[in-house]
Amino acid sequence: MLERLSSAKRLLKRLRRGPQRGAAAIPPAPRARPTAAAQPVVTPPAGARNLVVVVLDSLRFDAWTEVQPPHLAQLGPVERRWSYASWTAPSHYNLLMGLLPHTSPHHVYASEHYKEDFRRYEERLNVDGIDFSSLLPSLFLPTFLRRSLGYRTGGLVSMPVLNETTVINRDFDTYSLMPNHFDFAGIIDRLTFDEDRPSFWMLNIGETHYPYVVPGTDLSRWPRISGVHGVVKRLDDAPVPEPGFFTASEMVELRDAQRSALAYVDGLMAQLFDRMPDDTWVVVTADHGELFGEDDMFGHGPIQHPKVYEVPFVEGLVP
Repeated sequence: MLERLSSAKRLLKRLRRGPQRGAAAIPPAPRARPTAAAQPVVTPPAGARNLVVVVLDSLRFDAWTEVQPPHLAQLGPVERRWSYASWTAPSHYNLLMGLLPHTSPHHVYASEHYKEDFRRYEERLNVDGIDFSSLLPSLFLPTFLRRSLGYRTGGLVSMPVLNETTVINRDFDTYSLMPNHFDFAGIIDRLTFDEDRPSFWMLNIGETHYPYVVPGTDLSRWPRISGVHGVVKRLDDAPVPEPGFFTASEMVELRDAQRSALAYVDGLMAQLFDRMPDDTWVVVTADHGELFGEDDMFGHGPIQHPKVYEVPFVEGLVP
């Protein structure tokens, strides 16, 4: 016991004296990241617009073209674009880097495409002088908007892989995981805008994600699929069918369920638009697509298939 105490005292003395000649220095403790309250207040540029990015989780491009959602069509014509990733978490990280789904351009260097893509933020935000270098070194859109342009930043998400403790929640003034993953109406109720500064919102909508829940959906109809189902917290009380892959007729039923979910979400878009100030730029897209039996595959994630990357994209001023 005495020997251990003596060793501890000698070590404490060495630490107080600092490193010996030729010895490696002890690195200082990392500084805590400043909290939102500690960040200096930046005056926003005059005329800066609100920006809202709405991500319809898992929505296929052809689901949009078949449903032809009338409220979403008010933003402009839908484009066929491609996600950078095949599942929710990495796709949202790309979105928050400012990299929206791309057009898969030919005969162009990727770096040039990125430059042109970032210049679009001048129109979206109504702020001049924005380019790829504006986001350096963080390469994170909420960081740039909040620290450089004085925006208030917020995120409301439906998928548990985007919860508040993940790396996605960085430089957001407010960020919340919804109680369940099919509550677009609840997301709309939580959306607020300030009068003295522009806002950026990232909204992750879960109704278009399996099991494509809208009011009246029988949750016991479909199995709980780990990693695909998300965390449907109320599903624990429902009977779970025997495991097994979906039949061809069930795939058709699920495909139709996603289209019904899109129609339901579109019906709420009018309420979403009504909550936004007039000069708000809205981007609506999907983080990835979905498979309904193509090449004997279902869902998304560790799947290499064009339909998983093909997504709808539309943007414009709030109607």
